[in-house]
Amino acid sequence: MSDKKSYQQILKTTSLFGGVQFFSILISVIRTKLIAVFIGPAGMGIIALLNSTLGLISSISGLGIETSAVKNISENYKNEDLKSASKIIQIVKRIVFFTGLFGMILTIFFSKLLSIITFGDSSQTYSFIILSIIVLFKQLSSGQLAVLQGLRQLQFLAKANLYGNLFGLLFSIPFYMFLKIDAILPTIIIASLASLIFSFYYSNKINTEREEISKSDFLFESKSIVKLGFMLTISSVLTLLSTYLIQIYIGKNGGLDQVGFYNAGFTLLNSYVGIIFTVMSTDYFPKLASINIDNEKIRSSVQQQAFISILIITPIIVLFLTLIPVLIKVIYTPKFNEIIPMVCFGILGMLFRAVSWSMGFILIAKGDSKMFIKTAVGFNVLSLVMNVLGYYFYDLEGLGFSFCLYFLFHFIGLKIITKKRYDFYFDADFYLLYFLCFIICLLTFFIRLIENPIVKYSLLTVMIFVSLGFSLSQINKKMNLKEMLMFIIQKKSDQNDSK
Repeated sequence: MSDKKSYQQILKTTSLFGGVQFFSILISVIRTKLIAVFIGPAGMGIIALLNSTLGLISSISGLGIETSAVKNISENYKNEDLKSASKIIQIVKRIVFFTGLFGMILTIFFSKLLSIITFGDSSQTYSFIILSIIVLFKQLSSGQLAVLQGLRQLQFLAKANLYGNLFGLLFSIPFYMFLKIDAILPTIIIASLASLIFSFYYSNKINTEREEISKSDFLFESKSIVKLGFMLTISSVLTLLSTYLIQIYIGKNGGLDQVGFYNAGFTLLNSYVGIIFTVMSTDYFPKLASINIDNEKIRSSVQQQAFISILIITPIIVLFLTLIPVLIKVIYTPKFNEIIPMVCFGILGMLFRAVSWSMGFILIAKGDSKMFIKTAVGFNVLSLVMNVLGYYFYDLEGLGFSFCLYFLFHFIGLKIITKKRYDFYFDADFYLLYFLCFIICLLTFFIRLIENPIVKYSLLTVMIFVSLGFSLSQINKKMNLKEMLMFIIQKKSDQNDSK
């Protein structure tokens, strides 16, 4: 595939999932607004702690199958021939059922202990017992979505995500309105069930061939999936454990309100801004997995992805820095203005994250288990220590600063590792582009500190246009945007005519 077509493919995939994720974010904003209005920061803190705990259990019991399965399916999906991947798909579906059931039993068995660790007493024991079904739902849903992603059935994957979120919200609204804080358990279950139903519906649209799989074949094929998955599980568990521990630390030192503020701030950073990385990884990871033995192709693919990532994230960062006071009022309530400094510091880290995220997939695509575990342990310990110190010295604002600084270290660390192990490097032109994007974001950050509102917002408006203009001009150098847009319009017109 030529460079021009590669860039176009990245942009098309980003556009497809960007549109879907826009509506998903809108749905999430409405859900968060309902929580903020009807339950408040304390209720948001409870939901955050419940979801973090369930996420931790799901990661432990799930064995990272949702990611390792994508790699195995992509490698076996030769020349878009479903037959070559059918056996792996059947095995994946069996594995996720057993891992989901195991996670559900694990949650029930340790429900009292989980309540004591998370909330300080056994008051939420029955909540964990009831929510144990979520672990099974989540694992089954993840398995179906992994099949769609591995086969690069991106439209089905997009629809499954969109409709799952939409119907989960629609059925949750009346619960929040009438039950207030008592709506927490039913709404979590409804959202999970909606995701499960739509993931199964769209996964079953792929007509894979049914094969008899012997016990020995099942064990042999499962071994490679579970081996990588286990390594991913350790990484995922460490990340969730780090988040879990910092939430508990904040809860003990600052109370549930502070946990709610922390969760609200990092929801903005990870779910609303960071969603761009989830969008782009949908096609990026399967593509990288399919070429994992060719270092030159990997270098080209990672550089292309990093190029698009920073040019998309730069205007988003500028927009967030400009509109953050308005966004807080729209998404939450004025009570949450306390998180503004945290988010402003934290969002600068997204520029470092955009590139380190692109490089991080190399280790997974390569199946480099030992190095992956070492980096997972090292980076998560670093993240936890930095967050604890940040909160200890400067409260919520310190968390934003530690978030930004952590991703700078993450970028530098992965740059050294990938260079030594895979001879990966970026071209000099890329670093120049990266530096200019950094200057645009940093300048916007300092403009926010101007006290005169007329001068401040006039300059911020200029920075929005500068960032958008710069990104579009650089993307246009790699591909003809006008030509690409005309092709899409013509294709849509032809489809309408055929109907």
